[in-house]
Amino acid sequence: MTDLPEPRQPPTLTRDELAAMYPAPEPMQAHERDALERLIVLAQGDTGQSRRVAAFLLAWWNAGAHGGFDLADLWGLDREIVADVVTVFGLIARVHSYPDALGYEADFTRLARTWRTAARDA
Repeated sequence: MTDLPEPRQPPTLTRDELAAMYPAPEPMQAHERDALERLIVLAQGDTGQSRRVAAFLLAWWNAGAHGGFDLADLWGLDREIVADVVTVFGLIARVHSYPDALGYEADFTRLARTWRTAARDA
């Protein structure tokens, strides 16, 4: 039997070193907030674009419970709406937060009731 080398222990990081590796994201910027709020208003409508935007927003909140978002649905949105979706997508990637943590729980709860109840009843 051959002798195996002793396993190496990973280095221990201090809290400050860890924080430097993963800095906290900056808060939501005004243009991101504006884009998100325009999408929320649109998602409260009763159009095909509203349905697509609601699917995008609800996938962010809880894709497991509310379904995913088909990227091909972007093709059915006006350019200005796609620009807002892209802005919010960047926000999602940057802030590492769910919409309820950003103060939008009531809006998303309303969207889920509207769109997911309608989908179940169909």
